[in-house]
Amino acid sequence: MKVISIRGGGQSAADLYLDDKPRPEVAPGHVLIRTSFAGVNRPDILQRRGVYPPPPGASEVLGLEISGVIESINLPADYGDDIGWKIGDPACALVNGGGYAEFVAVDIRHLLPIPKGLDLAQAASLPENILTVYANLMEHGALQAGETVLVHGGNSGIGAMTIQMAKAMFKDIGGAKVIATARGADKCAFAKSLGADLVIDTDTEDFVAAVKAFGGADVVLDIVAGDFFGKNLACLNMRGRIVQVGFGKDATVEIDLRRIMAKQAIVTGSMLRPRSADEKARITAKVHERVWPLIEQGLIRPILAERFAFADAAVAHAWMDKGDHKGKVVLDLQA
Repeated sequence: MKVISIRGGGQSAADLYLDDKPRPEVAPGHVLIRTSFAGVNRPDILQRRGVYPPPPGASEVLGLEISGVIESINLPADYGDDIGWKIGDPACALVNGGGYAEFVAVDIRHLLPIPKGLDLAQAASLPENILTVYANLMEHGALQAGETVLVHGGNSGIGAMTIQMAKAMFKDIGGAKVIATARGADKCAFAKSLGADLVIDTDTEDFVAAVKAFGGADVVLDIVAGDFFGKNLACLNMRGRIVQVGFGKDATVEIDLRRIMAKQAIVTGSMLRPRSADEKARITAKVHERVWPLIEQGLIRPILAERFAFADAAVAHAWMDKGDHKGKVVLDLQA
């Protein structure tokens, strides 16, 4: 099967190339998906560069989310007959690696149906961001109706999903407010179009004063780290939560514990990929139950910034490396 491999050190997007590898083995409890589209995410770029290695047992091929069609199913004898899936069904899924390939093996519990009204390209852009945002915003961050969330990188896949999820989850019970930051007028306008109540251009403005003037933040979802950590803490309301989901800057920060203690603040964060298969299955089920209906109602929509032919994965990474995208990028294996 065709896959995207990495030569050299992976420091350049040009180190990606089209390669051939055997189809993955399909363990009991897994399905084989013929990939239609593969999502491109920031962790893929970090893995390409050698700073985000796959966990033990995971495929070394890049790619954390896909959409496609079930090619085969391998179930243990005691699994039961009512599995909800059959060969030929379209699906999207979070994968532990291997998404940049014609075929990928997926834990059957990690499959999600294609939301009504969406195509396979749109569906491929959903699993990684939705599971990440749901776990961190709704579980670790414990966002509640009436609270305010501050999300950095409002133009990114994580940022765009956070804005939409925070607004949609509580629309019938008082709502939640969203403050987003972005760099440049165009990215700020994009974040505003998704429903953010306040958007701050960090190219021209220090966000701390603006957030405080708005009333502060109860939850901060941060993909930046570095010097943003102290600023996030300054923005935080009493008993607020800072949730770290990435680090565009330095991952090592200096913390003034007195400020955390004075605000009774919680500092937490998580990575999705290292979680166990059981834990990912739990989050997938929760997302299917709570978020999929919001997608089908049109309250949350996938934002496709660009799609690239599968053989042009290097071009897609180079485009992502520039940081100018608004929304998600997918590779098209059907082209």
